[in-house]
Amino acid sequence: MKPFRIADRMSRIDASGIRKVFELAAKIEDPINLSIGMPDFDAPDQLKQAAIKAIENGMNRYTVTQGDDGLRVALKERLIADKGVDPDGEILITSGVSGGIFLAYLVLVNPGDEILLPDPYFVIYKHVTRLLGATPVYVDTYPDFRLREEDIRPLITEKTKFIVVNTPSNPTGVVYSKEELEMVSKLAADHDFLVLGDEIYDEFIYDEPPPSIASIHPDTLLLGGFSKTYAITGWRLGYAYGPPEIISEMAKLQQYTFVCAPSFAQHAVLEVLDSLRNEQMDAYREKRDLIYDGLKDHFEVERPGGAFYIFPRVPAGTDMEFVETALKEQLLIIPGSVFSEKDTHFRISFAATNDNLSKGIEILKGLV
Repeated sequence: MKPFRIADRMSRIDASGIRKVFELAAKIEDPINLSIGMPDFDAPDQLKQAAIKAIENGMNRYTVTQGDDGLRVALKERLIADKGVDPDGEILITSGVSGGIFLAYLVLVNPGDEILLPDPYFVIYKHVTRLLGATPVYVDTYPDFRLREEDIRPLITEKTKFIVVNTPSNPTGVVYSKEELEMVSKLAADHDFLVLGDEIYDEFIYDEPPPSIASIHPDTLLLGGFSKTYAITGWRLGYAYGPPEIISEMAKLQQYTFVCAPSFAQHAVLEVLDSLRNEQMDAYREKRDLIYDGLKDHFEVERPGGAFYIFPRVPAGTDMEFVETALKEQLLIIPGSVFSEKDTHFRISFAATNDNLSKGIEILKGLV
């Protein structure tokens, strides 16, 4: 059989580096898994019951493309109250934040555009940029993973389309300060480019929470969702909020791609929207402190302010060499180069039991 003619665009992206690590670990029996970016708790009973009720009440068909009207209205009111978004913005319910990112890129990005990506970055930003024939322009945030004007301004050109602001960050756990967000807003306003704000981890902030970028910069396309907060990653439910002309085009495109977000999930979340918040903050703050305190005297590492990731520097060699050594000790972690143009760090997800975190810490200390 002749080889199929795969589209040229697919040569611009690689398979997920995370998947490659999982393939290396496939033969390890019962690994200590500190790699998966997924909550280790179950969905709240109140939400599960709301989903069962929605299914039994026949909420199993398509909703309108832009999402259930009741959820859209209620969520917009919450975003205005909690995040201070522009009340003139519009909202679209998406199939997860990844679905929202994909729609946003398809609507906004032309071949030859440049997208500013603070490095380290979540993997989808780089690969969708390249898939569409645009150029990722990396903002070096090492060693402390903070945003600095002197690192961003020289990279801005007439081709700059937007900057991605992911806070709290995957993979570093960094939460950008109000001052950093105000600096980004000023640069975007001065040079007339958009801000794409990804705040999927907004309810995993362990210290004093800063404002949303959307409250500072009106020309923000804000993406968020419920997957992490409620441990419903498989439900694929997110939202996009921002300038009406962008949301309108994203809704148009959703008709021909995702069609709509899962209907039962929309109705279930609407039922608990005003009564259910993240019930795991104290437990995850304890996990954050456990992993940071366990590593800080042995690794160069920043204390994460949010999400459930920490991003230590490898003590010697490359990230992949260190990860392969950890695998021999049955510890599964992710090389930092999956999320970065550098190969100097590794990512730990502390969305795990405290017992596994303690075991992982002892293995890592032994590797040093």
